[in-house]
Amino acid sequence: MMLLNRLLCAALLATVLTATAATAQTQPATTNPTSIRVELNKPAGTLQPVWAWFGYDEPNYTYMKDGKKLLTEIANLSKVPVYVRAHSLLVTGDGEAALKWGSTNAYTEDANGQPVYNWTIVDRIFDTYIERGMKPVAQIGFMPEAMSVKPQPYRHHWKPGDNYNDIYTGWAYPPKDYQKWAELVYQWVKHSIDRYGRKEVESWYWELWNEPNIGYWKGTTDEYIKLYDYTADAVKRALPTAKIGGPEVTGPGWSESAKFLKAFLDHVVSGKNYATGKTGSPLDFITFHAKGAPKVVNGIVQMNMGTQLRDIDKGFEIVASYPKLKHLPIIIGESDPEGCAACSEDLHPQNAYRNGTMYSSYTAASFARKYDLANARGVNLLGAVTWAFEFENQAWFRGFRDLATNGVDKPVLNVFRMFGMMPANRVQVNNDLAYNYLRVRDQSVRAEADINALASKDDRKAAVMVWHYHDDNLLTPAAQVDLSVNGLPDGRVLVHHYRIDQEHSNAYERWKKMGSPKAPTAEQITELEKAGELALLEAPVWHTVTKGTLPLSFNLPRQGVSLITVSWP
Repeated sequence: MMLLNRLLCAALLATVLTATAATAQTQPATTNPTSIRVELNKPAGTLQPVWAWFGYDEPNYTYMKDGKKLLTEIANLSKVPVYVRAHSLLVTGDGEAALKWGSTNAYTEDANGQPVYNWTIVDRIFDTYIERGMKPVAQIGFMPEAMSVKPQPYRHHWKPGDNYNDIYTGWAYPPKDYQKWAELVYQWVKHSIDRYGRKEVESWYWELWNEPNIGYWKGTTDEYIKLYDYTADAVKRALPTAKIGGPEVTGPGWSESAKFLKAFLDHVVSGKNYATGKTGSPLDFITFHAKGAPKVVNGIVQMNMGTQLRDIDKGFEIVASYPKLKHLPIIIGESDPEGCAACSEDLHPQNAYRNGTMYSSYTAASFARKYDLANARGVNLLGAVTWAFEFENQAWFRGFRDLATNGVDKPVLNVFRMFGMMPANRVQVNNDLAYNYLRVRDQSVRAEADINALASKDDRKAAVMVWHYHDDNLLTPAAQVDLSVNGLPDGRVLVHHYRIDQEHSNAYERWKKMGSPKAPTAEQITELEKAGELALLEAPVWHTVTKGTLPLSFNLPRQGVSLITVSWP
C-alpha cells in the first residue's frame, strides 16, 4: 500500500510539474497597468525586522558544512541581529543529524541517578550563531531520556513518507521530577552566562517547548503550565533580566489551540504558580505558530495564504484581549505556507512550490500583511520565524521547505536579502489596489492577482518591494506596473532595481536548464551559486526628480518580486 501511495504521489507530482512548466515561458504583459503610488512623506510606522528570524528541526545541521555556509549568508543579509530557533537542544543522543531529529546529550544521569551535564554540543551550536553575530531563541526542550516519565521508545528514525505521528517518542513526555528539570534549566542558563557573558545572554529569548497543543507534548495542558512555571522560575533565578516566554502553540484559529493559549495566558496573569506558590508567572514575550494550507487542484498547486493570516490574526486577537499582556512582544515562532519542512515534494505534491518563485512571491506578499494585521490589532509584533533552513546531503532541489539546497540558495532567500535592504521607516502605499490585508485574510488570493507593494525610507534612501502573486501556481502574463515614488528631493537620484523571477536570482531554473543534474560538476555548482544570488534587473540608473516625484514603469512577471531602491546625496 505504501508503494502504491508513493507511485500515485509521483504521478500527481509529474502532472503538477508538467502543468507548471507549460506556462513557464516568458509571457507578454497585460494591457491594463497597475498604478502603485508611494508617499514618502506619509509615515506608516516602523518597519520592524520581523523577517530576521529563522528556525529548523535539526539542530545538528547548524555546524555542518552547508549549515554553516547558509547561516553566514543569513547573518550577512541583515543590518540587525538575526535570531535563530532550533528544536531538540536538550534531547539525549550522540549528535547524529537526521530528518526531524537532533540531540545534544546535555543531560544524563550516573548509576546513582545523579545529574551529569554536558554542554559540548549545545555550545557548538550556539558558538556557530554567536560567531556570526546571530542570537539564539533558546528553546528549552525536549525531555532528556533519563528524565522522561515514558522514555521508551526514545529515538525515532522518521523519513519522508512515514507516518508523521511516529516522531512523538519519549522526548515528548513530562519529567519524572520537576525539580531536576528546573535544575537542568538553571544550570544551562548559568553555563551560558559563564561562556558568553551576562550582556549577551540578556539579548536572547528563552522559550519553553514547541507546539505543546499537539503531539510534541504528551502531557496535559496543566502539566505544560506546571513545566512552564518551573522553567521560568529557574531562568529568572539564574538571570533575573533574562527574557522567557511561550507557549508556542500552533494554529490559534483552531478551537483547541485557542483554548490552550487562553489557559496559558490566564495562568500567567492570575493562576497559582506551581513552583513558587505566588500569583502568576513571568512572561516577557508571547509565542504561537501560523501555517498556510496548500493543496493540488486540477493538477495545479494552490496556496492558501488566507489560512495562515487567519491564524495570525486570531493569535493577535487573543493577545489583545489581555490588557496586562497586550503590550508584550509577540514572536510568531513558525510562520510558513504549510506545516512540514521535511515533507519533500516527491512524496507530497502539494509542496511543489518550494524550489521556485511561488515560495518567494508568497513570502513577500504574506510578510507585508503580517505588519498590517499587527497594526490593526494594536499588538507588538517582534518577529515571525521562517521555519526553513537546509537539509544536509539530500538530493538537489528535492523540494524540502528550505532556503538552500547543497549550499546553493533558492529564490526565497533573496526575498530576505531584499527585506534586509529596506530602511526602518515604513511609508504609505495607495490603498485602492485589488487586495488589502483584510481581503487576503478572508479570501486568500483566488480572483485577480495581488499586485502590491511595501515601502520604507530613511534620510537618504527609499525602498519599494513590489510583488505579483496569486495562490495558483501558474505563470500567467506579466503585469505592467506604473510606480510613482512621491516626496523625493528634487535633483539626481540613483535607482537600483533588483528582481526575483524565472530569469533572475533563480538557481532552480538554472539547474533545470542544465538538465537537472543529480550530481552537478564543480563548474556547474559555481554557476548555480552565482545564479542563486540576488540579481539586478538592469544596471543602476540616474534619474532627475522634478516636483518631488519619480515615475517608473516596468513589467513584473507572475510570481516576480522587485525591489527598487532610490538613493540621493
